[in-house]
Amino acid sequence: MPEASNCNAAGRSVLLVLHDVAPETWPDYRPFVEAVDALGNVPMTWLVVPDFHKRNDLEHAPDFRRMLERRLLRGDELALHGYYHADDDPPPRSPRAWFMRRVYTWEGEFYGLDEAQALYRLEAGIALFQRHHWPLSGFVAPAWLMSAGTRQALRQLPLRYTSDRQHLYRLPDFSRVRAPGLVWSARSAWRRGLSKAFSELHEQRLQQAATVRLGLHPVDMRHGYARDYWFDSLQRLLRDGRTPMTKMAWLASRPGG
Repeated sequence: MPEASNCNAAGRSVLLVLHDVAPETWPDYRPFVEAVDALGNVPMTWLVVPDFHKRNDLEHAPDFRRMLERRLLRGDELALHGYYHADDDPPPRSPRAWFMRRVYTWEGEFYGLDEAQALYRLEAGIALFQRHHWPLSGFVAPAWLMSAGTRQALRQLPLRYTSDRQHLYRLPDFSRVRAPGLVWSARSAWRRGLSKAFSELHEQRLQQAATVRLGLHPVDMRHGYARDYWFDSLQRLLRDGRTPMTKMAWLASRPGG
């Protein structure tokens, strides 16, 4: 699979991405989002889960949906982020599956789905966006874990991109565009410490990258240490002359977009 060139016709950018967006997680994000809004026009990409952990059905959350619609009016992007964001497959049977589904994450919803299962959930998510007249271009699998069946399902759908930690992929052909990201594992103090050290080192290596993605999670917002890191990093990247963009706007600005 060829990798697209690093030349950036739109200049250097920063993509602020909020993962696991749901009624349950909005109180975590709200102070951070308000602080970002106070900086000026900083568009964000919101990765929306239709029924987070099977207890956050968006159809039953009209106030939350209205908030998302206000974000669209501000120029933000909504993308589909799984359907339940919960791994409800049978228990893992191999050492690799156990590691990926019990150590790396417990939320790899699309890690083990076959094509029909993945297609069913993807189409249900797309239908929700359509019912509420929300434009939809992208799908991001929880924990960026996608089975072969998920990839086959994505080739059949009217979506424009998906992504992993370091790339965006244009659909349906999965052509790869480098879009490196910073992300934390913030579930424990030692993970937060390692994440901060790694992110600071990685950011130095990305100074010439066309874009830098900041991948935030609700758990980051529950720890001032992590929340401050993300806010300070965003401000630093903006001061460095990077233009804030949504994922779809940035991809559309690339050659072939």
